[in-house]
Amino acid sequence: MSEQIGEVDFALAAFLEDGSWQVQEIASPAFASVESLAHALRQVARDEGAVGMVAVDEDFFVLVRVAGATTRVLLSDVTAADQWELAQSAITFLGLPPPEDDDVEVPAGDLDLLVDLGLHAIDMGALLDDVELYPDEMLSEIARRLGFGELFDDAVGLTSA
Repeated sequence: MSEQIGEVDFALAAFLEDGSWQVQEIASPAFASVESLAHALRQVARDEGAVGMVAVDEDFFVLVRVAGATTRVLLSDVTAADQWELAQSAITFLGLPPPEDDDVEVPAGDLDLLVDLGLHAIDMGALLDDVELYPDEMLSEIARRLGFGELFDDAVGLTSA
């Protein structure tokens, strides 16, 4: 496994401040592992917590949600753990075995980690099943459904449709 920091497409923290969403970049090396990402998120988290969104090499993404002492994780593709340290740290955090050669590209972790913010597991699963979407597009849709789509798109350089 060799993850080059330059292959991270973006790493963002989203959090509510006085009822409004805020989005800011997460600097390297804070996004190297689930643990370091959770630590960085706790630095900006308010009472509602914070959501970390990391997209890697147009291949997969990791969502990390912190609220108080709780950390919840969603990895968009378990097979990414074969090549990427961040994905491997998500698998390890979740207590899952390393992916096998014949494993298919399926998500791992907590599909319900954003349910209290309005994104239910069934909708998250449907989004992750859309093979036409790149990770940044999936995360943009998640951000849109949570109410900070425009902030997200501006931060990562996506144009809103």
